[in-house]
Amino acid sequence: FCQAIHYPAVNPLSLLFLSLFNSILGLSVLFPVLGPLSRELGLSEVQVGLFSTGYALMQFVLSPYWGRRSEVVGRKPILLLGILGFAASFFLFAFFAWLGYQKVLWGWGLFGSMLLSRLLGGAFSSATLPTAQAYLADITPKDRRTQNFAVLGAAFGLGVIFGPAIGAGLAHFGLLVPVVFSASLALLNALFVWRVLPESRRSWAHPQSPPRLSWTDPRILPLLLVGLSVSLASVAMEQTLAFLYQDRLALSPTQTAQAVGLALVIFGVVGVLVQGVWVRAVKWPPRRLLGLGLPLLLLGYLGLVFAPNFFWLTFSLVLLGLGSMTAPGLTAAQSLAVSDHEQGAVAGLSSAAQALGRMLGPLVGTSLYGLSPAYPYVFSALLIGLALVFFLGRPQLASGR
Repeated sequence: FCQAIHYPAVNPLSLLFLSLFNSILGLSVLFPVLGPLSRELGLSEVQVGLFSTGYALMQFVLSPYWGRRSEVVGRKPILLLGILGFAASFFLFAFFAWLGYQKVLWGWGLFGSMLLSRLLGGAFSSATLPTAQAYLADITPKDRRTQNFAVLGAAFGLGVIFGPAIGAGLAHFGLLVPVVFSASLALLNALFVWRVLPESRRSWAHPQSPPRLSWTDPRILPLLLVGLSVSLASVAMEQTLAFLYQDRLALSPTQTAQAVGLALVIFGVVGVLVQGVWVRAVKWPPRRLLGLGLPLLLLGYLGLVFAPNFFWLTFSLVLLGLGSMTAPGLTAAQSLAVSDHEQGAVAGLSSAAQALGRMLGPLVGTSLYGLSPAYPYVFSALLIGLALVFFLGRPQLASGR
């Protein structure tokens, strides 16, 4: 099927990389301004946290729907809808925030309006990642899926690296400028997808109704559980990392921002190089990537528990960056576990499992940190340890058969 589709001269993998990179860049631009913007508008830290939780909740609920829907109407229309919905939600977020600055909205009215825009953003953006994964499965032969799925991971990593830097730079012109920039970038991305990206599924390949793939399907349930463990462990770490650097190294707020910023850039660059270069070069099958990646993650989280200084803390993050090879391994294993007409459905369930981790991670991580600074990383290490034992005890898992 993959060889039967003829594309323009431009490689659709490159086009998909640019599209996903633009989407992640637009989202991560908001990271450095959401906190100060909300404080200027008189919103509490709990309300700010609900923005992220609500966004992830909608992704958890709707990712499976969009993945199945792309099997019926095609990948490109769903991808376009997700990007345009993301743009509209960010314009709404900026508009409601502007009304807050003008004192037209305030208090719970302002919070409710901004939360609604974030819920809409989560609802529509949940179409982007599963559809991109299914698109990639459509155009990639089975023996190359692991390498090509690594390209999506690299696009994600690059967006997370550059987005906050752009957001911080644009914030000098006003805290709403990065939000409007994100929405405008999404519109340009939608135009790019509409004009340049070809549809990956022919009309004759579309089923009459979306395929039903259950969470409990034995082909994918173990992989979804491993994916949830990896996502939850990662988010619990990310939400508390700045606290850890500040408390363990006795840094001022400014020193903390500088130290964590440098450490996260190193972490991000390692992850991008591993997924975008190394995984594609070695061409390992999914099980081998997971067999090395999970132990590296385990060592990284244990390192954060015991690291006494900046060097060892950051070295632990480097181990976690190396362990990011688990991401393309898992995605490829999930894709290979199901048939061609179930690619959208499995991608939707995979995205939902990751969203569940993003939804629970902040609550679990910060709650455990309040008990002891080491507890979030002990928790993450235990999760990965259990996933590793589960993985080793099932030789057929991620075997590609």
